[in-house]
Amino acid sequence: MKRREFLKSALVGTAVFGLPSLLRGQTPNNIAILDAGGTNVVAFSAADGLVLVDSGAPGSGDKLLAALKTFAPSAKVNTLFNTHYHLDQTGNNELFGASGAKIIAHARTRQWMSTDYWIPTEDRYEKARPKAARPTQTFETTGSLRAGTEQIDFGYLPLAHTNGDIYIFFKTSNILAVGDVASPVRDPELDYFTGAWIGGRVDAMDRLLALSNDRTRIVPGFGPVMGRAELQAERDVMKTLYDRTVDRVRQGEYVEDMLKGGVMNGLARTWKDPQKFLYDVHKGLWAHHNKLAPNVV
Repeated sequence: MKRREFLKSALVGTAVFGLPSLLRGQTPNNIAILDAGGTNVVAFSAADGLVLVDSGAPGSGDKLLAALKTFAPSAKVNTLFNTHYHLDQTGNNELFGASGAKIIAHARTRQWMSTDYWIPTEDRYEKARPKAARPTQTFETTGSLRAGTEQIDFGYLPLAHTNGDIYIFFKTSNILAVGDVASPVRDPELDYFTGAWIGGRVDAMDRLLALSNDRTRIVPGFGPVMGRAELQAERDVMKTLYDRTVDRVRQGEYVEDMLKGGVMNGLARTWKDPQKFLYDVHKGLWAHHNKLAPNVV
C-alpha cells in the first residue's frame, strides 16, 4: 500500500522484462511483468488489445506507458484489473480509465476508492480517487472473460490483505496474479482497518494453492515470480504464526509479550519490522475474536 517503502525487486533491471523461461515457453511474447514504481504490473497482449493487472504506483505513469509501448507498440489497454485499492497498485488508473479502459475490481475496492477514508497509522484522511480512476465493473465472488484465446478467471480472496483482494488467473497460460496476498520479499501486511487478518490470509493462500499446480507461475504485487512450492512455504509460515498467536491474544498478551515469547523465532523467513506485523496480527485477531474459539467473550 502507499505508505510502505517502495523497494525495488532484484529481478527488475529495466522498465520491462520478459517472464522467466518457464513462462516464456508457455506464452511466447504475449505476457510480461512491468516495473511500475516498485510494484508489478502484469501485461497480457491479445489481438484485441492489452489486459493489465494493476497500474502501479503514483508518478510511474510515464515509465509504465513507455514499457507498454516497448512490449506491444500498437496495442491499447482495454481491460485493467485492480487486485485491491491501495495506491501503489492503483496509482495510474486515471491514465487508462480516461482513455476508455474497463477497470475491474471487487465491489469493496470501488467503495474504498470512491470515498474519503481514515488512515489510522498516519492520523489523516485519504481523499477519494477521481472518477476516472475508479473501477467501472465490480463483482462479489467470481467472474471470467476471454482475451483472444486466453481464458481469464478472477475471484475474491476475503480479508487476506484488505477486504477487497482478488486473484486474476490467466488459465490458458497457467499464470496466477495475486496482488499483495503473497509477499515473497517485503513484510506481509494485514490492513486490519478494512477487516483483513491472519486467518483470512491463510484461507486465501489455501484458495490460491487449490487453483494452482506445480507448473503455475504466481505473480505477487511486489517481488519475483513464485512457484507453487514457494507459495506453500509462505502459507505454512502464516499458519504457524496463526497457531502461535491466537491463544496468546485470547489470553491477553500484547505485541511485546508475543515477541518476548518467541512467536517469530525459527521461521522460514525474516521480517524487516516484526513488531508492526504483530501489531496488525493482534488487531486483526481481536477484530475476529468470535471466530477463534467458543469460549471467547
